[in-house]
Amino acid sequence: MTGAAAAQGQSRKPATSPGPRGAARSDGGPIHIVTMYRFEPDEIRTIQAAVPDTKVEIVIAKDRDEYHGLLRDAEVVYGDLRGPDLDYAPKLKWVQSGAAGMEGMDAAFRAHPSVCTNYARTFAPGISETAMGLLLCLTRGITKYYMPQFYKHQMKPVGTPKSADHTELVGRTMGIVGMGGVGSAIARRAYFGFDMKIIATDAKPIPKPEYVAELHSPDYFMTMVPKVDVLVAAAPHTPTTEKMFNEAVFHAMKPTAYFLAVSRGKLFDDMALVKALREGWIAGAGLDVFPVEPPPPDHPIYGFPNVVMTAHTSGWSPDRQVRVIELFAENVRRYANGLPLINVVDKQAGY
Repeated sequence: MTGAAAAQGQSRKPATSPGPRGAARSDGGPIHIVTMYRFEPDEIRTIQAAVPDTKVEIVIAKDRDEYHGLLRDAEVVYGDLRGPDLDYAPKLKWVQSGAAGMEGMDAAFRAHPSVCTNYARTFAPGISETAMGLLLCLTRGITKYYMPQFYKHQMKPVGTPKSADHTELVGRTMGIVGMGGVGSAIARRAYFGFDMKIIATDAKPIPKPEYVAELHSPDYFMTMVPKVDVLVAAAPHTPTTEKMFNEAVFHAMKPTAYFLAVSRGKLFDDMALVKALREGWIAGAGLDVFPVEPPPPDHPIYGFPNVVMTAHTSGWSPDRQVRVIELFAENVRRYANGLPLINVVDKQAGY
């Protein structure tokens, strides 16, 4: 199984949509792909090899001006494309975003008839591993007790074998908001790797995976919050989800529960989280994302020993890059043959 296929297999089936009309072109002409992304030569060869019977031209623009000039012949764009760019792209049929999140899509591109695909699920393996790593740092006291000692060249046990200074995940309940690629991958790791019970919500009416005990619509969210020992923010950023993890949510959590944010920072109110930590409403937080990145040096989030953070890097790895190229190559193959594309974005929904 390829890296991209493996990543997709960890969650629900890839979202597909019929390819743009005219994708299977009778004249057999080349596919013109324009980008500002610096593909490596071997990556270009991988993409081109996916369509051996059709010439695939990948042209990399060195700056925005050259990009605008090249767009006039582009039917496919990889990466960044803004509304004003559309005036330069009369032949545009498909945009492969270089990201998973689509919250930056502007109104002009949203209304454009071109198909947009993204990298949903592609980054999920690394993100899910980081999520569990952040959680283990918190539950096992690694960052709160032992890393500070390590820096001082000390190492003494904290608490007793019976005290709550070290807690286990086995048998605990994890609540996940958003069962896309990231949420599904975290749920799998928590269930199969740590024997946790999974409760989740999702805005789409998707089938309940075998590793999820309960799957509900978003209106179950506040019912779920006080039940869980770990609350995970894994939803996309939309007007509906912005700051959905707020003071009321943190106040409703168990005082022994942990909050994890691994999809988009704007899903949570950072100052409400600070208040929750300061007043002991929750046991701690693991954050790979933040509303403003990076947090300013004087942000109070840095003052809590029961917070562990990474710099929005949870999806990074060499393996991730392999999946990125494999997925784009597969979509180019599908485009050339008029087949449904993988990870088609609902432009109106924003994901």
